[in-house]
Amino acid sequence: MLRALVEFFDRHVAPAAPDRDDDHAIRLATAALMVETLRIDAEIREPERAAALAAVRSKFGLPADEAERLIDLAEEEVRQATDYFQFTSLINRRFTPEQKLRVVEAMWTVAWADAEISAHERHLMRRIVDLLHVPHGDAVAAQARARERVGGGTPDATDGR
Repeated sequence: MLRALVEFFDRHVAPAAPDRDDDHAIRLATAALMVETLRIDAEIREPERAAALAAVRSKFGLPADEAERLIDLAEEEVRQATDYFQFTSLINRRFTPEQKLRVVEAMWTVAWADAEISAHERHLMRRIVDLLHVPHGDAVAAQARARERVGGGTPDATDGR
C-alpha cells in the first residue's frame, strides 16, 4: 500500500520541494479526514462525496481525476487506520491554526452536504476538533459557515464540540 501511495504522488501530485514525502503524507491525512466524514454515518451520499472531492481539489489545487485518486487512496488508509491520531498528529505538526480551522470547516461542509448531521458525524467532528486543538468558538463558527454554504438545516450549538 505504501508503494502505491508513493507512486501515485510521484506521478501525479508530487511537488518539487525537498520535503515531498511530508507533502504526500499531509495530503493523504487531510483527505482521510474528509473520507471519514463521508463514511462515519455508514451511508455515503453523492452530495457528501462531491463535497469531499471539491475540498481536496480546492485545498491542494488538484484536477478532478487526481483528487478522485487521492480520495480512493484515503479510503484505503481510513479502512486500515485504528484511530484518527495518525492523521491529526501530522496535521497538527504541519498546519497553522488557520489551516486546521479550514480543514474543520471543509469537514463540516462534507457533513452538511446532505442537509443533515447524524449523531455519528457530530461525534466525529467533536473528536477531530479536540484532536486538532481548534478552539470551540472557532469550530462553531466554521460549522455555521459550512452550513450556510451548503444550505444545511437548523443550527445546533453543540455541533462544534
